[in-house]
Amino acid sequence: MSPNGSDRSSRRPMRRKLPQVLTAGLILATASGCTYKDFPRLGMPTPVTEEAPRILSLWQGSWAAALITGILVWGLIVWSVIFHRRSRTKVEVPPQTRYNMPIEALYTVVPLIIVSVLFYFTARDESKLLSLEDKPTHTVNVVGYQWSWGFNYVENVDGDSSTGAEIPKELTDIPNKFKEDFPAGSEGVYDAGIPGTRNPQNGNPGPTLWLPKGEKVRFILTSRDVIHSFWVVPFLMKQDVIPGHTNAFEVTPNKEGTFMGKCAELCGVDHSRMLFNVKVVSPERYQQHLKELADKGQDGYIPSGIELTDPARNAEKKQL
Repeated sequence: MSPNGSDRSSRRPMRRKLPQVLTAGLILATASGCTYKDFPRLGMPTPVTEEAPRILSLWQGSWAAALITGILVWGLIVWSVIFHRRSRTKVEVPPQTRYNMPIEALYTVVPLIIVSVLFYFTARDESKLLSLEDKPTHTVNVVGYQWSWGFNYVENVDGDSSTGAEIPKELTDIPNKFKEDFPAGSEGVYDAGIPGTRNPQNGNPGPTLWLPKGEKVRFILTSRDVIHSFWVVPFLMKQDVIPGHTNAFEVTPNKEGTFMGKCAELCGVDHSRMLFNVKVVSPERYQQHLKELADKGQDGYIPSGIELTDPARNAEKKQL
């Protein structure tokens, strides 16, 4: 058999498999259940806060940069495979190119530019997302513990500014820079869950954190045992809950509904059960819920966490 005939016969199995490969790729692309409306978010859920679109934009920009880089690399690979493949008539070794300074400068400078641009936008957005207002409208102390969540609503529930003048002992481990922004007369209410807690409306596991639509909420994150991570999925943001160190961030919910939250840090044997719900309602319904908690006897606060570590305390003194 001629060499050409041998080559043609070796290519036939590949031609037969090509439709199968294309069909498998089509199935994988459509099996995710995403619609054309979901595709621009590139796997992210629909944002439900005013801050989340900034995160989504950074996510989309990172994918765009990765796609452009991938197309360039794939194009160079395909080009080299086609135009520098082995000749059928010549068997000698082709000329070898070494120390091509323009090419070496290209693959050194271009990655530096890409990383620098990504770093700039990441630092810019992170600074904006973690900035705190002087007096947030609402403050919620999120308490992580094995294996559930508690929520201290630092609010003036009864409307009397003379009550709750002193910081209760349950919140003494929260840094002073956050206590200064507590509303006057904030006697507060709380809600605490266990792994078996269920949302009464939809039966989803975990306690339910209530938030008002259209009003800024500051989350003060504390832990009573190990490192957890507070993640409300459609907020597109999560932050670690660290024992002895207090983190905080603010969001403004802009869509009513009940959303899923979970611990995003492996925290022990029952980590998978550390689930919770976030229910965004109107400001009037939010205030009504706080009074309902007070009527059930859940006034005051649960312990927020453990004593601040020395590095966290020293950082607090420097900031003051």
